[in-house]
Amino acid sequence: MASMENFDVDVVVKVLENALFSPFFAFFVPVTFKSQGLGWSSPAVVNSSIYFICVLLFALLRLSSRVWRNGRLMSEKLDWGEQVVVVTGGASGIGALLADTLAIRNVTVAVLDISPVVSENDNIVYYKCDVSKWDEVSAVAKRITEEIGHPTVLVNNAGVVQGKLVLDLEPADIEQTFDTNVLAHFWTLKAFLPNMIKEKTGHIVTMSSVMGLVGAAQVADYCASKAAVIGLHESLRYELDHRYNTPSIRTTLVLPGHTHTPLFSRATLPQSAWFRFLAPSLHPHTVVKAIIAALDEHESRTIRLPFFTNFVGVVRLLPSWARDFFQWISYADYTMQGFVKVSGRRADEGAIPSVESRSEHNGKAQ
Repeated sequence: MASMENFDVDVVVKVLENALFSPFFAFFVPVTFKSQGLGWSSPAVVNSSIYFICVLLFALLRLSSRVWRNGRLMSEKLDWGEQVVVVTGGASGIGALLADTLAIRNVTVAVLDISPVVSENDNIVYYKCDVSKWDEVSAVAKRITEEIGHPTVLVNNAGVVQGKLVLDLEPADIEQTFDTNVLAHFWTLKAFLPNMIKEKTGHIVTMSSVMGLVGAAQVADYCASKAAVIGLHESLRYELDHRYNTPSIRTTLVLPGHTHTPLFSRATLPQSAWFRFLAPSLHPHTVVKAIIAALDEHESRTIRLPFFTNFVGVVRLLPSWARDFFQWISYADYTMQGFVKVSGRRADEGAIPSVESRSEHNGKAQ
């Protein structure tokens, strides 16, 4: 039963990529037919040859994109022994797992967060810092440089979600969302990017979201902030290439779907089998594995997980009725109903309401 719960479209795609859509596999299909004595003009040989050419062209298209972006055909393994990694929002969720995983590799990791880090690994150095404030980031950056060296990898991971309708958002909510989800990226870049440009090497990882590509009810501020950092990521890439002349500094954009972290732990997703098959929730280790792969290969990448996120941007190009149909089947406009903010609660928001008290409140309201 557990194995069936883990069976989704991403598993199917992975199998197809290594079988039917593998150029190596596709090459032997027409070869097999030809070895059976069929002529070049036979339908089996012709159709399988067309199939092989299509698979090969698609593989070459993906390869050309990778080579163009990174300026080389073969990847180069990163020397982790020489790296100093900064992870914002590394006290929980994806950030915490990424910090722990890198620390196990003997990498020095500086975690910037307002909450303390729960880890016994000596390779993780915690710096209490509200990354939404430039003064704190600037001060901590000086300490990091003096104590463990200039960072070579920056992972902008800190984030917050309010989960309120537009008219219910307080000014403090909106400010917190954009200060944490957007401005913090600018502050860490201003603090750590100059030395990367000087050394002409480094890697910037921008944690965005699939919600930065589309909108949905009750996450207007979150969607807008995540769209903003996508624009920042793309602008930074072209500044590094054409203005700072440092194409060797890599940039990776992460566009995950729903992930099992505290941030959206109180969101309500459809539990139907077809929804869990087509739009599975991610486990943090899946995202972390993809990020480390990009760092390890020292390549600029756009990480889209799970598989359906590859097509989300296309939805905006559809006719309005088709766009609304996909919005309806995604349940996106109702996922945040009854949402309770868990991560990044401010002092003025009080303690986290329990599930029981929340249910009682909803019952009385009805």
